[in-house]
Formats: sequence, C-alpha cells, structure tokens
Amino acid sequence: MVTLETPEAPVPLTPLSRWYLYAIHGYFCEVMFTAAWEFVVNCNWKFPGVTSVWALFIYGTCILIVERMYLKLRDRCPVLLRCIIYTLWTYLWEFGTGLLLRQFNACPWDYSEFRYNFMGLITAEYAVPWFCASFIVERLVIRKTLRLRFHEGPEDGWSNHRSDDGGGGTARGTVGGGRRRERSRGAANDANGYLKGE
Repeated sequence: MVTLETPEAPVPLTPLSRWYLYAIHGYFCEVMFTAAWEFVVNCNWKFPGVTSVWALFIYGTCILIVERMYLKLRDRCPVLLRCIIYTLWTYLWEFGTGLLLRQFNACPWDYSEFRYNFMGLITAEYAVPWFCASFIVERLVIRKTLRLRFHEGPEDGWSNHRSDDGGGGTARGTVGGGRRRERSRGAANDANGYLKGE
C-alpha cells in the first residue's frame, strides 16, 4: 500500500530573494541597453554592453521599492499614472545614489554630454526609456515575481512518497516509475517548477 503525506503549502519568496531577482533583471537590462546604444550610435557589431557592480544594489533596491508602490497603488490609480510615479521615483533614486557614489569618486555614469542633464547625474532624455522600463517592470517582472513560491517540503520534492510493504516489491517499483515519469513531464503540479533533478 502506498501512502502520501500532505506536502506543506508553498510560501512566497522572501524580500531578499525578490531583491536578488530584481537586481539581476536590472543588471541584465543595463548591459543590453548599453550594447544596443553602442550599436545605434557607433554601429558597433561587437555589441559591448557595460555596467557596474553598483548597479546590482541600485536596481535591486529601486525595483523592490517600486514593488511596494505597486501593491499600494494598483487599486487606486491606472497603470499609466503609476508608471509616471515610478519614473519620477527612478529619477530621484538615480540622482540620490549617483550623488552619494560621486562623493567617493565611484559613480559609474555621467550624463554631462546630454543637453538636458542635471549635474551629470540625471537627464531628461531618458524620460521615455525610464517610463517604458517602469511599465515592463510592473507588468512582467514584479507581477510574475510576486506569484513565485518556494516549496518547503523535502529538497527533492519526492521524499514524502513511501511504501510500507517492507520489501520494495511492486508498489515501490511503481512509485519509483511514477516519480521518473513525473519528472520527465516537468513536474507540472509543483508550485514553481523548480524541482531538483537526479
């Protein structure tokens, strides 16, 4: 006879886990944006994307705060207004972090060559890109990240399956085969799809 223990309910990602995902997203997007910029301006087919390690902290923290704004504002104002608020916050955060890093000669960006820059730390030319980025962050990154769950059962997700026949007969073989078949199908009923393979 095969018995199944009831698995523990999956839990949401911790703030630190979400911060990590947001940081990686921002870091990746900056590399891709600078590579595209280099191609458009200089037609450089090498697509050299650049960023700074500081971007991990800057983007991770900025988007985590945007996440809190989204949760507070989603039922109070439309998405376009929210994105304007996110854009204003992004300018404020970029200016503040840039000003702080500049005190240590560590600010990795300088907009002094742009016509509508302020102190070389922010520039109005980036308003549309920041607005579009805010829209993408809310609709595709934050909303999806908030749906992710950790499975707090056994590490491999299958150790709750037991056989009490005492000898590993047909029931055990059936369970083992079932486990292999489930894994081959991607374990679709796991909460977030992250299941450790053999």
